[in-house]
Amino acid sequence: MWTQTRLTALLGIDLPIVQGPFGGGYSTPALAAAVSNAGALGSLGAANLGPDEILAVVRDIAGRTARPFNINLWVPIPGEDDASIEQSRFDRTVARIAPFLEAAGLPLPTFPIPKAIAFEAQVEALLAACPPVFSFVMGVPDRAILEAARGRGIKTIGTATTVDEAVAIEAAGADAVVASGSDAGGHRGSFLRPVEASLVGTFSLVPQMAKAVRIPVIAAGGVATGAGVAAALTLGADAVQIGTAFLAAPESGAPAAHKALLGTDRARWTRLTRVFSGRFARGIENALMNTLTSDDALPYPMHNALMMPLRRAAAKAGKLDWLALWAGQNAASARLLPAAEIVRLLAEETDDVLAADRLRPRSPA
Repeated sequence: MWTQTRLTALLGIDLPIVQGPFGGGYSTPALAAAVSNAGALGSLGAANLGPDEILAVVRDIAGRTARPFNINLWVPIPGEDDASIEQSRFDRTVARIAPFLEAAGLPLPTFPIPKAIAFEAQVEALLAACPPVFSFVMGVPDRAILEAARGRGIKTIGTATTVDEAVAIEAAGADAVVASGSDAGGHRGSFLRPVEASLVGTFSLVPQMAKAVRIPVIAAGGVATGAGVAAALTLGADAVQIGTAFLAAPESGAPAAHKALLGTDRARWTRLTRVFSGRFARGIENALMNTLTSDDALPYPMHNALMMPLRRAAAKAGKLDWLALWAGQNAASARLLPAAEIVRLLAEETDDVLAADRLRPRSPA
């Protein structure tokens, strides 16, 4: 049975399907719990949350489901997350985004911009909260952190965009690894090579990674239907991680205007940009993305903090031209359905594809 894999056995879930962990409030306790209750692994991105907030969301999810769920954190990138800039560069960036801020009725930001929440404090809170699964992206935590998680019975999942990153994650002691193809929506998790040198498609990355590591591999990027699930498993994945498809669910925290674009023809046009957060991320093209360039962006997390007021104003007003419309390359296949129904359809479609043996090459006419 396709539903029984090394990943389902490791995590104690019914289906080899993981909901992608969105940050910025796009993943919610309600979404994570709904996915977990449907037999898959629900997730919540906590990169923007402080320690007390992490404790609270873990309690919230645990109060909604008795099934396993996942909390995701971003590992700091040395020399980037703690970078400092001169005011002249700050002023140049502010001048570029000023027309958008003024149109939204927002004040111009002042120098300096606050730093990100300390990763160490987030990890301490996560370990105290003890979620069933801890996933990470942008790097590899210290081995001591992974050992501390294991000592508390927490399973760990790393994120790799290249084979060498997967090997590093396995060597650090993680229990599983996500093969994040360039098709995936949201932020790229590259950490050993520049993002531009780490753009391998999901279905090219998965078989290479499956040969290179012994731990379970989770395919991520471009999977939106049961056909994609079946293809990923056939290529050697032990599970799939699906993000954009779950953004369309009513339980997600994505703005209504963002959800309305998913599943439409416009959702076919995505690309990578740094203009929203300072790190490369894939989203649906809009005016802000087409006006600014990646060179206009400050390093993360400063640029993320700089743009957050505009993104919040855009979400409130339903202004598509200013929103960070995170989405993968298969966003046009998303369906606006409740999370549990999305899980059910994915399982049903995967059953149908594999039962019909549709993945076999067609005979010549």
